[in-house]
Amino acid sequence: MNDDVSSAKTSWLAGAAALVAGCLLTVATAQALDKTPLRDRWSAQETATLGTMRLKEAGPRPVDASNAYEQRADAAALGRALFNDTRLSRNGQVACASCHSADKQFQDGRQFGQGLGIGKRRTMPVMGAAHSPFLFWDGRKDSTWSQALGPLEDAAEHGGNRVRFVKLVQAHYKEQYQAVFGPMPALGKLPDDASPGGTEAERAAWAAMSASSRDAANRVFANMGKAIAAFERNISYGESRFDKYAEATVSGDGRGQEVLSPQEVRGLRLFLTKGQCVTCHNGPMLTDHAFHNTGVPPADRAHPDPGRAEGLKKLLQDEFNCLGRYSDAKAEQCGELQFLAANDPGQLAAFRTPSLRNVAERAPYMHAGQFTTLEQVVQHYAASPKAVLGHSELAQPGEKRSDRQTIRLSPAEVQDVAAFLGALTGPVVQAK
Repeated sequence: MNDDVSSAKTSWLAGAAALVAGCLLTVATAQALDKTPLRDRWSAQETATLGTMRLKEAGPRPVDASNAYEQRADAAALGRALFNDTRLSRNGQVACASCHSADKQFQDGRQFGQGLGIGKRRTMPVMGAAHSPFLFWDGRKDSTWSQALGPLEDAAEHGGNRVRFVKLVQAHYKEQYQAVFGPMPALGKLPDDASPGGTEAERAAWAAMSASSRDAANRVFANMGKAIAAFERNISYGESRFDKYAEATVSGDGRGQEVLSPQEVRGLRLFLTKGQCVTCHNGPMLTDHAFHNTGVPPADRAHPDPGRAEGLKKLLQDEFNCLGRYSDAKAEQCGELQFLAANDPGQLAAFRTPSLRNVAERAPYMHAGQFTTLEQVVQHYAASPKAVLGHSELAQPGEKRSDRQTIRLSPAEVQDVAAFLGALTGPVVQAK
């Protein structure tokens, strides 16, 4: 009887062992099937570069030391209300959302921004703005809260004035404002309309105000911007097909590489190599956050836009910059601002490198909407024309330079690069 039991036990153990071995073999086989060989081969350096371009490498949104309220939910709620309030305009019809529309990639799809009047440049989207040290095409602002203030008083955009904005907050948002920023400062008796940059009458009324009243109005105005920035901080890019491809390439997942078509992969190779696109469009936001003159033809050749050269002057004079009295930052936290070269000739007609994320959804292109298609944009770089104002960084055909090579792309390669740019589109994400 004991021998029978022992024999049965031995047989059961052998069967169990065989079953376990079979399961392990099945798992190993499945893993091997999942790890199909890479469809597209890249060098170690290229793979590393692709890894740095994944959206997840951006990490958490940088904290803006100049805005102590940007991470507060109540500030974001107030900011959302202000962002959508058309009363923050001279004619009561223009809100921040008018040009930064949620259903249009938080921009407007126009060649020039349009509010009360028509501007001179394209509207930039708000996604990813928290990652950039300078805002607007010319970098005349150094924080999202300061950036939000500019259009409010611009004659072609909201066309409002500072005192009227403060009165509106006092009348309609006082409770929300005080829940975030504390008691409103003592404003004293304010004129109906006054602003340091408005009409002649508004400037005179502003100058006639007491210093304490001007400071109190500035404080409320600055806090409006800080609330709007808290709202915009929660708007970001989501992962694109390119991000999935880069992840698959880094992890050795050949099947995952199938998310991009062969043409898109050809375009990506050109983007990283002879197209030289990655020189400026790099990192997880696909921008170096710098300013470049690339010979883009001005919208008005008789009056070319000086770009960053003019923006630098405005930034350094701005009372709402990082070093200003309405900033929450310490001086040592404003390093970007303290080491700017205001007289750099290379900044003439230079414009901020925009992120290429979702670029296929944001025609027309360049700072004044000079090109209507991505193919035209790529062709511009392949042609490398001389700049009308300043000096283009692009190597001219036949020019020998140590820092850059001439970009040479065939018509088919231009199409390939444009096709790849379409793979950079992902969802727009709004945090709750």
